[in-house]
Amino acid sequence: MKTRQLAMLSAMFLLMACDTGGYSDLETFVSNSSAGMHGQVDPLPEVKSYAFFTYEAFEIPSPFVPRKNEQIQDSGGGIKPDLDRRKEFLEGFPLESLEMVGSLEQDKKIYGVIKTPEGNLLRVGVGNYLGQDYGEIKQISESEIELRELVQDGVNEWTERISTLMLKN
Repeated sequence: MKTRQLAMLSAMFLLMACDTGGYSDLETFVSNSSAGMHGQVDPLPEVKSYAFFTYEAFEIPSPFVPRKNEQIQDSGGGIKPDLDRRKEFLEGFPLESLEMVGSLEQDKKIYGVIKTPEGNLLRVGVGNYLGQDYGEIKQISESEIELRELVQDGVNEWTERISTLMLKN
């Protein structure tokens, strides 16, 4: 057992004796690899001071609350469609889907010829209704039909809009 310990001890001394400063190649590699590097860290950006703002628009109405038209309320109702009136056939279609394809004159009255999305042709006159916005025909010419629509623009508020249905070629 002593010989084994002696052999181990001698091997350790031999290994320690082999160290002759062999780190020189490692030291030259480290010094050479960092020689070409010369960078700089950018300075931190300048912090801008906070600009304070005081909200002073408390009297302005909120855009999220529906507004009411005071003129209509004061006048006792204003413009509104006749909801008790029986709807006509062409009021079941959006105005954009209807086409004016011609006009007729009979007994010195001009009538318009309307084509439905299904391809049906119907004759309309002044006073008839078209479209889903309570559009009443006010005037018919050879090339267009002018109607007055009632559009709801708020809570129980109605606005008049003039629309035209042009002749399709």
